[in-house]
Amino acid sequence: MLKLHLDLFPGRLTLKVGFVSLGCPKNLVDTEVMMGYLTARGHELTPRPEEADVIVVNTCSFIDPAKQESVDTILEMAEFKKKGRARRLIVAGCLVERYREEIRRTLPEVDAVVGTNEIDQIAAACEGRMLEAGRAEPFLYHEGTPRVLATPRHYAYVKIAEGCDHPCSFCVIPQFRGRFRSRRFESVVVEVERLLRQGVREINLIGQDTTSYGEDLGLRDGLARLLERLARIDAPQPYWIRFLYAYPNRISTRLLETLAAHEPLVPYLDMPLQHASASILRRMKRGGSGDGFLKLIERIRRTVPGIAIRTSMIVGFPGETERDFEELCQFVQAAEFDHLGVFSYSDEETSASFHLDGKVDRRTTYNRKRRLMALQRKISRERNRRLAGRQLPVLVEGPSRETDLLWEGRLPTQAPEIDGVCFINDDGGHPPRPGELRRIRIEQAHDYDLIGALVDGPEPAVAAAPALLPILQPQHACRAH
Repeated sequence: MLKLHLDLFPGRLTLKVGFVSLGCPKNLVDTEVMMGYLTARGHELTPRPEEADVIVVNTCSFIDPAKQESVDTILEMAEFKKKGRARRLIVAGCLVERYREEIRRTLPEVDAVVGTNEIDQIAAACEGRMLEAGRAEPFLYHEGTPRVLATPRHYAYVKIAEGCDHPCSFCVIPQFRGRFRSRRFESVVVEVERLLRQGVREINLIGQDTTSYGEDLGLRDGLARLLERLARIDAPQPYWIRFLYAYPNRISTRLLETLAAHEPLVPYLDMPLQHASASILRRMKRGGSGDGFLKLIERIRRTVPGIAIRTSMIVGFPGETERDFEELCQFVQAAEFDHLGVFSYSDEETSASFHLDGKVDRRTTYNRKRRLMALQRKISRERNRRLAGRQLPVLVEGPSRETDLLWEGRLPTQAPEIDGVCFINDDGGHPPRPGELRRIRIEQAHDYDLIGALVDGPEPAVAAAPALLPILQPQHACRAH
């Protein structure tokens, strides 16, 4: 096996490896773990595809646009085998789990495929060695797993569970991520403690359903207990803890009371509801209703004052009538979400909903998405206006990506990559640094973003964000769908 490695890369024991990471933060953590395995083997990471000996594309295949982006990126990176120094192209992630044989058959440019449960074999794939076959246990990383952060150094994602047991008819994730399984309680605590010591200021806990954390380990109120423990960590500096992807019927009173009781736990809840029509929710195999959700939202806001609620909706689901859609619009108006994402239904061939009747045509689906987003834009603008004049904590991200004249930051109620940002137009004579927790006075409100001025002095020095991340960025690629 070593001979094969040397034949592929004569005279070179250390490889330069470039990564493209597509899809959600859960996929990004997988990429970070793969990079960790490679650096532990002595290999080098590069953000320049033309310099890479090996290129790895970690793919997403949740919906049709994600699949197309994955294929486009694979073909784009394959060009570097012609005009760069790349000798191997590896495809990893969700697309492999769904289309392993098709990739091998139709994309001869690909030298190896690595599924979501094989990411600990990435070094073998990059080095040209044979991958282990017939794995008995699905992969789940732990506190001892090597990992290289690809986010700015002031925030990180921590995966607390893998897989999913919910039967949502539109979702294919359980088919390639497997059954729900939680990381050990202390494993998560140890990793978060280590990240905070390294200068990370914001921890984002992720999983397909974080609110089910610990159930498979026999823990009752597992997420609430984990949050309470993480909020008591003796860190060198103040920090934020956020959890994403909550399932609505798992939002317990104890979870909300825990969220309200501890300062490091930010007042933020990401709770995908998917729809408000009871009939559509039944077809989605999720249950619930708009009226029930409104009662839940009222309870959440009563228990956690100032909380921001983010949700997502699917329009164009099979059987969605104009009446169902009107009910959804009325619900969104009544709920007044702080953040809302709208997805067009994707008719995945291996999903249960693929076989449902009443398919909605693309034009109708597109128009419904535009109408719902226009409705939410007005709600978001009004909610942002209520913040004008207030002084709030802000996590400084760095210079704005839109203009050299401004800096960017995020409030506790703004999650990275998916929500709006705060533009900082006045530093009060104390220029900010990436990773600082400062205070900002909100001066202007727009549809999704805010503008304000810092009102306090700088923190003691913290580690700055890296100038360049070890992730390749193809022009069309997006890390979040």
